[in-house]
Amino acid sequence: MSPSLSSEKDTNFCFPIPDVQENDRVKLVPFIPSKHAKDLVEGFGQNTWNYLSYGPFASVEQFVEEFWEKGMRTNPATTSFTILDKASPLTINGEITIAGIVSYINSSDQDACTEIGFVIILPQFQRTHVTSNMVGLLMHYALDLPEEGGLGLRRLQWVCNTKNAASLKVAERMGFLFEGVLRWARVLPPSKAIGYKPAPERKGDPRAGKGGRDSAFSSCCWDDWEGGVRDQVDKVMARTK
Repeated sequence: MSPSLSSEKDTNFCFPIPDVQENDRVKLVPFIPSKHAKDLVEGFGQNTWNYLSYGPFASVEQFVEEFWEKGMRTNPATTSFTILDKASPLTINGEITIAGIVSYINSSDQDACTEIGFVIILPQFQRTHVTSNMVGLLMHYALDLPEEGGLGLRRLQWVCNTKNAASLKVAERMGFLFEGVLRWARVLPPSKAIGYKPAPERKGDPRAGKGGRDSAFSSCCWDDWEGGVRDQVDKVMARTK
């Protein structure tokens, strides 16, 4: 599962960006708008944005501009990967089927940490092998030592809306340890009805009318990884049912 490093620099991410991370089921490649954005946007479901602080997007152009150009590409703490499902039939043009997008965010070379975030699995790939294998590959790259093909980081985070039960289950299944809840961690508009915490009844609130969310924090640190989580993750990735 050792990744090869890309010589093409599409972002100014603080860590080396793998050209490919893959096993026999899933491949992760750097997100390239001209290659991936259209298929992603066309595949987004109506519930894609329920628990996220951004979206929905009305067009491919808006997605690229707001998510990638403004939100990701220029930030050294973030980069995104397109998720490809190797177990699906090839598309007409011979490309592997796009199954979603995922990112490293809140990354710091100085503090040897990163976070798996902005996880979007397209509807037809949810509750399949895709999520576990994608997360496992990112865990390996972040936490494996450089001699094993990884970055040798000390901390990998998983942060999600406390109402997002599916995301909490993924973190638990992949060996992340729950650490606690950060209350009122984000401001959200009322349109985020499912993942929304109602606006506070607070006179003079400069963000009146906007609610927010509480965020659940989990982590897998280097000692967890070497103490058994790596073996747990490999077993989850190897499951066929």
